[in-house]
Order: sequence, then C-alpha cells, then structure tokens
Amino acid sequence: MIFTNDTAEALRSAVWLVNSAEDPETLADLHDYAAFLVEFPYTGRLNRDDAELASLQQLRPRLRSMLLAPRDDMVERVNAALDESTLTPHLVRHDGTDWHLHAVDDERPLAERVLIETAMALIDVIRTDEGSRITVCDDDTCEALALDLSRNRSKRYCSATCANRNAVAAYRARRADA
Repeated sequence: MIFTNDTAEALRSAVWLVNSAEDPETLADLHDYAAFLVEFPYTGRLNRDDAELASLQQLRPRLRSMLLAPRDDMVERVNAALDESTLTPHLVRHDGTDWHLHAVDDERPLAERVLIETAMALIDVIRTDEGSRITVCDDDTCEALALDLSRNRSKRYCSATCANRNAVAAYRARRADA
C-alpha cells in the first residue's frame, strides 16, 4: 500500500470533487451532493443544503490547483490551507474504519474539512514525493484528473470511459496500419 486508507480516501474524494466540475457537471444539485456523500461518507456536521453544496462547488478550483501543483508549490498551497483553519487534531475510529486523524473539529463546515483533509493527504504525497500519481487524464479530449494508486503506476486515465475510448482508437489505428 502506497498511502494509508484515510490518505487514499481523501485523495479520491478531492479528485472526485475536482472532476465533478468537468462536462457533464456531476455535482449540480442536492441529489448529486447526496450521491457524493454515499460515495464518500463524511462524518460530522452535514447541512445537506444548497449553501453547503455551493461551498463544495466553489472549492473545486482550489483543490485542482493543490492536487496538480509541482511539489514545492504544493507545499505552499498546503501550508496556506492549514494556516486558514484552526487545527484541532485528534485520532478517531468510526464507521468501521480504524484509527485515523481528523485535523479539524467535526462541526466545522464541510468544505473546510474537505480542504484540510486534502491538505493532510497531500502532506503524505509531498513527504513520499509521489505527486506524479495525480495527473490530468491522458485522453486528449479530457481535462479531468487521474489518480493512480496502483502499485505499478499504470493508471493514465480518469475513468474506464476514457481508457476504453483510447483503447478502441489504438486498436482501430493498428488495424488501419495492417
């Protein structure tokens, strides 16, 4: 395992949020937001309202910038995020997960908790010099992020859709050359 489960989950959540801004928008309404919370069951205060949804939507460009930054710039962005919040780190175990760190109080706004969880996960990325695991999808028509948590560093696409589209195109190109 490259990262701990909580780090990997925070990275997956941040990448999902960033990619939700791509066309077609997948975090457009409260129904989409509810689906996000099923996929990424955040604990603590959840208002589940339009204001909370809007704060997550507004966070996406910042998360994208943090996730794609070169290592030294990533450090600056992580430190800036950590400086903005009152950190109250504590170890918790809940909902079938083992001990992990919550860096801010569970009653803080969800967007702040997502930002700080992403920053904490990126600390692990920075310390292990694994920033290359977060890239823009290799599909020329896609701007979504690809998160590669595989051992062999083989993930190049954001989704099976992009991977399949490129595999079919490569197959057709080989057939045309034959």
